[in-house]
Amino acid sequence: MDLSSILIQTLNGLQYGLLLFLIASGLTLIFGIMHIINLAHGALYMVGAYLAWWLTALVGHLFLAILLAVPLAVGLGVLIERFLMQALYRRNHLDQVLLTFGLILVFDALQGMLWGNDVHSVAIPAFLAGSIALTDTLDYPVYRLFVSALCALIALTMYLILQRTRLGMIIRGGASNREMVQGLGIDIRRIYTLVFAAGAALTAFAGMIAAPLSSVYPGMGNQVLIIAFVVVVIGGLGSIRGAFLGALLVGLTATWGAVLVPDFAGMVVYVLMAAVLLFKPRGLFA
Repeated sequence: MDLSSILIQTLNGLQYGLLLFLIASGLTLIFGIMHIINLAHGALYMVGAYLAWWLTALVGHLFLAILLAVPLAVGLGVLIERFLMQALYRRNHLDQVLLTFGLILVFDALQGMLWGNDVHSVAIPAFLAGSIALTDTLDYPVYRLFVSALCALIALTMYLILQRTRLGMIIRGGASNREMVQGLGIDIRRIYTLVFAAGAALTAFAGMIAAPLSSVYPGMGNQVLIIAFVVVVIGGLGSIRGAFLGALLVGLTATWGAVLVPDFAGMVVYVLMAAVLLFKPRGLFA
């Protein structure tokens, strides 16, 4: 394998890992702060991809479609949290699993009713449709570089909000001691609504920007959900830093596994998870 191939596969792995971080960060936020196991997280990814395809067909441009779709994703997150999740905060995890699994079935049925079961593609905006020369013999799609940079920027923004702002302090406080935060006069229910809506929007947004990279099809969130849980387990439950590092490890491992050991590509990520848990049973940053 020459240097050009190594560079391409590494860039693909980083791009995949950064995209996984958007999905896993929402999952780890919801679990780490609200202690909710949300199996419907992958369905929100699918909803984001379908919204990007549908609205792009209506308005003619992906980015305009995303501007319209993100508020819809936030509103959907608010509705789910207000009318369903609030009843689960003091229930056991089995109840959470049953309800959120039921949501998967509901979203799958609604997707079929609203958009059908055909496979769709989303056009990349013209100014991002080309390739950039990395070396004399190596070109790389501009849109993939754009997705990587955008995901990295969102990751940095999340870190600054959670670690350097008053809102981030309240969110971290609510994760540690809900009763104390309420005793200080802060409405923790609003914080939980904000966190769930943000997690849902992050996941749906990941589906929107990933839509041009892959087809939009029924059930596309199921495999993403499994990989997102692997990322969260590797990184450590509730840790954004762990989700970031875990997503990069999973992205690079999955990409290089498909190249080096294609016959075992489906299991290399789970071997990585087992290896991490063998030495760090609570994940890298529990």
